[in-house]
Amino acid sequence: MKVLQFTIPVPHDKTIIVQKNVLPHFYQHLHRHQEIQMTWIQKGEGTLVAENNMHAFRDNEIFWLGANQPHVFKSDPSYFTPKSKKKIVALDIFFNPNGQLASFFSLPELKLLKNFITQAQSGFRVPQTYVSEISSKMIRIQQHAGADQLIHFIDLLKFLSSLKELKALSSASQTPVYSEHEGIRIGNIYNFIMHNYDKPITLEDAAKQAHMTPQAFCRYFKKHTLHTFVSFLNEVRINEACKKLTDGGYDNIATVAYTCGFNSITNFNRVFKSITDQSPSDYVNSYFQNVEH
Repeated sequence: MKVLQFTIPVPHDKTIIVQKNVLPHFYQHLHRHQEIQMTWIQKGEGTLVAENNMHAFRDNEIFWLGANQPHVFKSDPSYFTPKSKKKIVALDIFFNPNGQLASFFSLPELKLLKNFITQAQSGFRVPQTYVSEISSKMIRIQQHAGADQLIHFIDLLKFLSSLKELKALSSASQTPVYSEHEGIRIGNIYNFIMHNYDKPITLEDAAKQAHMTPQAFCRYFKKHTLHTFVSFLNEVRINEACKKLTDGGYDNIATVAYTCGFNSITNFNRVFKSITDQSPSDYVNSYFQNVEH
């Protein structure tokens, strides 16, 4: 289903939709929907593209996505190999604050929760410190129905609204506006780059995916993603490098650089620092220090 606007099937007797997914890979096309989405990735690795930004994801991470926020959880390429036996497992909660819940959130007692929902429109990743408690609350919502489910839902929102310094997944002030046709085209370009980041990809290669001349493609891509082709490709490659550097399965930094599409360690170090504000070795040290704490 290669459409940008996605409709969540909503039962007539429910305002909170809970879905448990066990699939070979995540839905792989850029899309959006009216509902706010909260996703607990119980098992799975890949890259979340949220509007004009990307974030690596791993097992046991939770993300909040705003209403109508274009996004795609892109599973790692290893999930798409012919002999892959990998599975993703995720628990999703969807709700539309502007649908049947609108009058509920207009109650004065829920003003703080409504403000939180408004401020979280650009989405966020739940800090790892709180994943255990929040995932438990999500399970309670899944296990209950009726008024009890609504009570646990409010409890979840109340806890989330108390968290400080949540980092937005994207910049709300620079949100690209896509039509359905543009969403399909941009999604196809994203798919192409994210499946081939480890190979030498040229501007001409990407332009062919969009059936454009290189010059027209440059203008189009910058307008709709706020990235140049090179900056987006570099972010994909560095995002993949960050995952490889921290999963413990690499021999050395140079190996990671070359397997992520860079043809020199010097260029890799320069691009890595420009995107993360850290050298690769500092990034690894910082990551494992935070994990240990």
